[in-house]
Amino acid sequence: MACHSHHYWPDVTLDAVNAYWQDAADMADSKWEKIFGEKIPAFQRGIASTLKLPDPAQVALAPNTHELVYRLLSAFDLSQPLRILTTDGEFYSFSRQLLRLEELPTVEVVRIPTEPFATLPQRFAQELQSGSYQLAYASQVFFDSGVAFPGLLELAARKPDSTQMVIDGYHAFFARPTDLSAIADKVFYTAGAYKYLGAGEGMCFMSIPRGCQLRPLNTGWFAEMAELENRAEGVGFGNDWLRFAGATMDYSPLYKALAVLELYAQEGITVESIHGYVQQNQRRFLEAMDAAHHPLLNRGNLIAHDLENGHGHFFTFRCGSSENAEKLQAELREKNVLCDRRQQLLRLGFALYHPEDETFTRLFK
Repeated sequence: MACHSHHYWPDVTLDAVNAYWQDAADMADSKWEKIFGEKIPAFQRGIASTLKLPDPAQVALAPNTHELVYRLLSAFDLSQPLRILTTDGEFYSFSRQLLRLEELPTVEVVRIPTEPFATLPQRFAQELQSGSYQLAYASQVFFDSGVAFPGLLELAARKPDSTQMVIDGYHAFFARPTDLSAIADKVFYTAGAYKYLGAGEGMCFMSIPRGCQLRPLNTGWFAEMAELENRAEGVGFGNDWLRFAGATMDYSPLYKALAVLELYAQEGITVESIHGYVQQNQRRFLEAMDAAHHPLLNRGNLIAHDLENGHGHFFTFRCGSSENAEKLQAELREKNVLCDRRQQLLRLGFALYHPEDETFTRLFK
């Protein structure tokens, strides 16, 4: 039950890794033509179809989302004042980066508390509209609680034009049905294949609003592959995803991600069907939990906002202390139940590969 951390990979990914090796052996340096001419566009189409994005060419690729977000941050002039609005529930990479940036005299960060979740949209929107922010950043599903940010996409649709906005979709992508069609040209959306797509590390993406003219300071040689405009400026940028491109990376994760997307398409598996399947297992878990009266795994300790409509694919329990969480994790491991924890928080995840008749009773005995 640690699929929100390391999601098991479908068997087709083994053949995909072998295919990448074979392509490299057969084509050597000319493999880039196949990767950039066939594989990347196919992956971009898969992402765009999943998220209802209008232009697949606006999906930028990188080994991790942190690289993409930092490339976006590098487009701001840090010698000038930079105000950033976010929450206190963002993942470690971004929260750590902000702490480092705050050491600069020009950077100011405002963090809106996520709780109470019911009022988060109003509190975040009020600050977003009242403050002069160059950047806003928020998670679609918070990594530490599993709670979905209520009304985030609607909130993003009303953001000020002067504010760039990033939605961290890592714990929502391929878990919760997401339609970005109305805000595709308003926000940057980041996610990756390591969680619910089940394709492993090293293949992440960020959707880029069409018409984006930001010029990242952090730029790599892949960006030179675009048909450059404004060459007189010295360093030109294309108008597609290559504006945020980096440099050489291992593309075996790309082959794996494509293999999973193709498998799901062949089997008729959609994000909607995955989400419905997981919710059924979550309901069975809650029924077993309520009947067990466990001292830690109970409604009182479960962080929840709206388990039916406003939650991701893992539950988080407050255990009172790191020691309690560690002890409970060890007890579950003895029952062959894998889970993870973040200090005093214990996380239990649900996935497509859990049996549809799973009762979960052994967790509570």
